[in-house]
Amino acid sequence: MTGNRKLLVFLLDALCASDVEFIRTLPHMGRVLREGALIEHVEPIYPSFTYPCHCAIITGNTVKGHGIPHNEKLEVENNNAPWYNQRSDVKCDTIFDYARRAGLKTCSLSWPVSGGADIDYNFPMIVPYHYEGYDVMPYLEGNATQILIDEYYWKYGRFLMGKERSLDLFTMALAPDIIRDFGQPDLMYVKMCDLDTKRHNHGVKCPEAYEQLRKHDQEFAVLEEAVRRYGDYENTNFIILGDHGHQDIKHYVNMNMALRDAGFIRTDENNKIIGYDAYCFSTCMSGWVKLKNPDDKEMAKKVYEYLLRLRDDPEFPIGVVMTKDEVLDRYGLVGPLDFVIEGTEEEPTEFEATLAGEDIFKVHLGPGLYFSLASHGHMPERDETTTFFACGPSIKKGVVIPRTKMINEAPTMAAMVGLNMDKCEGHVIEEILAD
Repeated sequence: MTGNRKLLVFLLDALCASDVEFIRTLPHMGRVLREGALIEHVEPIYPSFTYPCHCAIITGNTVKGHGIPHNEKLEVENNNAPWYNQRSDVKCDTIFDYARRAGLKTCSLSWPVSGGADIDYNFPMIVPYHYEGYDVMPYLEGNATQILIDEYYWKYGRFLMGKERSLDLFTMALAPDIIRDFGQPDLMYVKMCDLDTKRHNHGVKCPEAYEQLRKHDQEFAVLEEAVRRYGDYENTNFIILGDHGHQDIKHYVNMNMALRDAGFIRTDENNKIIGYDAYCFSTCMSGWVKLKNPDDKEMAKKVYEYLLRLRDDPEFPIGVVMTKDEVLDRYGLVGPLDFVIEGTEEEPTEFEATLAGEDIFKVHLGPGLYFSLASHGHMPERDETTTFFACGPSIKKGVVIPRTKMINEAPTMAAMVGLNMDKCEGHVIEEILAD
């Protein structure tokens, strides 16, 4: 492969494998499907959560390799724990590091866990999720590339402010201007958020999701045209992919209330924890049960046996119980957990971590608590998975691969521009690459 080939990666948060047939009908992303290669099902890493998956996409590693187990830095009884946002939180090389060492120009827009990254044009996803204020500069300085702040914040920073702020509007204002003003980077990764929001709020196959896909198609058209006008279109590989799928939620379980009722959590009259033996963190469609003292083997056995009883109780919507050794062996997952629980594949369950409310099986819709009709965080082999399709000079036309793992995407995309990511868990998907 020649050294002048480029990547333009367009990531749609919550792009599902089932979206492919609809995308075929769209004029711009549909062209990529018609002229390129498709991987129908891409299994995310575990958990199929946004930040861990984004890190897998650029490192080729599971959590044990890249070190980001969750969106948040989980703390017991803290529903406002800080989120991972710094490149220094990632404990291995990314595709951008390989590219930099090879002398390639790089760009990353709205990518999580990339604050302060050594990327030529970097504007990370770093303003807090619930922020509605009008002073976002403290979040950007030292985290985004200064030249991008200087050139574009004065006219596009407004998209990051207030109750109606939109990261997608900001991203799509920045992306074509960067290609025009600085020249097309060799690697350009552009992340879009709004499809995920539509599915959380309305369900997996809601009309709002398909309308959002139409909007993303028009956004992709802008990026294509920017490359055509100001870049190197003939040498560009266009890649469209997702970070995880979604499942419609059938059950909600407040697992910490169940642990409290079983005596593993003690609370005061205000429902504040005064002591615990086991606590459950939420990754939405799975729960992580953490022991306060993992060395207490007797207590660990009690908690494990309790979880197995719940799994075997037809009235309780738990279908899977795994130990930390099992999830490490099967999925490369490490984190603040001793056991992992999930619902059944037929009856997807969301696990709440708050102690608010009075009923284990109802969600308290109080201020500050997030409510979804669909979500993710489930085991990677469960549908709905995500997908990957690409076209360009490095891609064989017409190849369809039924299934692969997300950790194989990074070394494959690296190979498209002549890079060898030889220190990751994934491998190159040779079948889709042109000679």
